[in-house]
Amino acid sequence: MEILIKILQLLLSLSILVIVHEFGHFAAAKMFKTRVEKFYLFFNPWFSLFKFTWKGTEYGMGWLPLGGYVKISGMIDESLDKEAMKQPAQPWEFRSKPAWQRLIIMLGGVIMNVVLAFVIYIGMLSAYGEQYLSTSEANKYGVATDSLAREFGLRNGDKIVSVDGQYVEDFNKIPLTLILEEAKTIEVVREGQRQTLQLPEGAIGKLVKHKSPMFLTVRIPFIVESFPENSPARDAGLLQGDSLLGINGRVIRYFQDFREAIQQYKGQNVSVSVIRGADTLSYAMDVPEAGFIGVFPKQQLDAFFTLNQKDFTVVQAVPAGMAKTVDGIGGYLKQLKLLFSPEVKAYESVGGFITIGSIFPAEFHWESFWRLTAFLSIMLAVLNLLPIPALDGGHVAFLMYEIVARRKPSDKFMEVAQIIGMIILFALMIYANGNDIVKLFR
Repeated sequence: MEILIKILQLLLSLSILVIVHEFGHFAAAKMFKTRVEKFYLFFNPWFSLFKFTWKGTEYGMGWLPLGGYVKISGMIDESLDKEAMKQPAQPWEFRSKPAWQRLIIMLGGVIMNVVLAFVIYIGMLSAYGEQYLSTSEANKYGVATDSLAREFGLRNGDKIVSVDGQYVEDFNKIPLTLILEEAKTIEVVREGQRQTLQLPEGAIGKLVKHKSPMFLTVRIPFIVESFPENSPARDAGLLQGDSLLGINGRVIRYFQDFREAIQQYKGQNVSVSVIRGADTLSYAMDVPEAGFIGVFPKQQLDAFFTLNQKDFTVVQAVPAGMAKTVDGIGGYLKQLKLLFSPEVKAYESVGGFITIGSIFPAEFHWESFWRLTAFLSIMLAVLNLLPIPALDGGHVAFLMYEIVARRKPSDKFMEVAQIIGMIILFALMIYANGNDIVKLFR
């Protein structure tokens, strides 16, 4: 069921993105009185799920959910309609329009994707505001680390001061900041002393491949929220609301530290200390071979930390939404740069539809859905501007050449370039989705 929910969210998000993107081309073409022959959501090789014609344009939905398209008269595109290009140019055709108009038509999709992200951010900020855990507040109990973070030199209880000398306000953005800035150092406070940790060689590449939300989290006191069906802790006498204090007289106040420490006592009888109200109590219990005593901890962040909450009116959300859109574009450009970094080797982690689908939550949640759709809209806009012939960016590159050189590339050249671009895109798609399949079998 969870997989189905993820797939439905992915398809809904892609449908919105494709329709908005193709509408950008469609609207710009209509603005300059250029005929649009087809407007399709998804591709329709051999047959369409449905179609109808209105005012000279065929609208429809294909069965292959890999994107969508508009077919503009007199334009060499993925349809490779060579016969139509052999006919004399007509005034309603793309090829008859001035270069600046054709440039706007080709940029229409990218512009609309950026506008969509901007509008989504305005709506989200107006409806939900912005909430985050500041790094200074996260340092209240220090951080919790996983094996990779420890390989980098971090330890449970460290308090993050800066990344490459810069303070990161949003604690949850620290891993992304490490990646995008290709950071070299992390400054921490450990046991009251400031230390600068030099990240080891290849650290960013390992972090890109790691993709674990447990890399760096906040430490929290271990307070009992509930118990599973089989719980040695409950059987021994622990109650909801108890604060676990330690094991066999050893003080261990934090959940993450306790979870690691209890692993040392598999198959043994231990004494677990708890605080209940004003009393400190001890309970004897057997630790199963799995190394868990059967306690679900309280994990709501607002139970332990003061979260930063900022609310916006619609007017206030406009500049804030613009800033988030610009930051999103800048961030994704930095991610693309990492693909070509021989040290990071981010290309090894490139994923396809399975990777994209996996970022959606297992339960439908509108705030998460729109946040991810805004990110994907920015991603689609940036990727479409890459100077690959089959993408909008390839057409834009040729149009810029035409404007500067004052002559068009030949139709034959455009046909060959389109074929090469399509081969490149198919190769990238096979590589990305092949990576997904390999990861599944691993």
